[in-house]
Amino acid sequence: MTQITRAAKMVDMNPELEAFLPLFPNADLSDPLTARKNLAEFAAGAPAVDTTGMDIEDRTVPGNPDVPVRIYRPQAAHGAIVWLHGGGWVMGGLDSEHPWASRIAASSGATVVCVDYRLAPENPFPAAIDDAYTVLKWTADNAEELGVDPECIAVGGHSAGGGLAAGVALRSRDEQGPPIRFQLLNQPGLDDRQETWSARNFTDAPWMNRDKVTAAWSHYLGGAPASQYAAPARAADLSGLPPAYIATAEFCPNRDEDIDYAVRLLAAGVSVELHQWPGTFHGSQAIVSAEISGRQNAELGGALQRGLAG
Repeated sequence: MTQITRAAKMVDMNPELEAFLPLFPNADLSDPLTARKNLAEFAAGAPAVDTTGMDIEDRTVPGNPDVPVRIYRPQAAHGAIVWLHGGGWVMGGLDSEHPWASRIAASSGATVVCVDYRLAPENPFPAAIDDAYTVLKWTADNAEELGVDPECIAVGGHSAGGGLAAGVALRSRDEQGPPIRFQLLNQPGLDDRQETWSARNFTDAPWMNRDKVTAAWSHYLGGAPASQYAAPARAADLSGLPPAYIATAEFCPNRDEDIDYAVRLLAAGVSVELHQWPGTFHGSQAIVSAEISGRQNAELGGALQRGLAG
């Protein structure tokens, strides 16, 4: 059984997840092009979601530059989410995110606007958040065409995408942008400082560990200081933000910064649902055949459904 160093003892991973570890792609972020290729190949082999009756359309959102999106419209969708893929701000795109964006749409009944934001290191901060914010404004402005209530628009994402979503929520609050109903943050990357216990100690965790997180932040920031929109944990004021669902994985470097962010949101008067998944690691919900992954993915859809309903 795979054991992960945790202070002075070894801790076991969920055995269902352990069997699939050899199948996870190599995410060596020192070579972004190869890492992107590996992630794309892994996603291509992911189990398909039944999208019968779901309208799926690729569009281009006007901006500077224009932003490609893929829109998933389930039947009778009421609300929408601007969805931001993971990949350490370095990997991922519309095709690699298709298994997960379609799953969110199917499980929540919400329209999903998946954003193909610009990637680092070629395009460091603020390129990705600028793209995400452009799509948020476009979604709100075109809510009628999309068939959704403009008051029922959420932001969300996995990992780096979760950090982007939290940054978009802060920016929209500060710039009096479109109202955001809900934040769906799954294992978000929120703090470049990496000072928490989990960030310092999970050096041998699967898929994402301290060294890879360090590389991801370096690519994303491009040597510039981190603002609160790049690293939302740096925000001094979290009041006035939308309600949030935050999910963490036990063996994830981001775990403690996510829990800290949830506690700070609560202290600022923001409603939060926090779910810590034992025995899991960063991104392990992609192992969809595992029972715990099924519960994780279903909970994301259920949380979004509840959040959009208010």
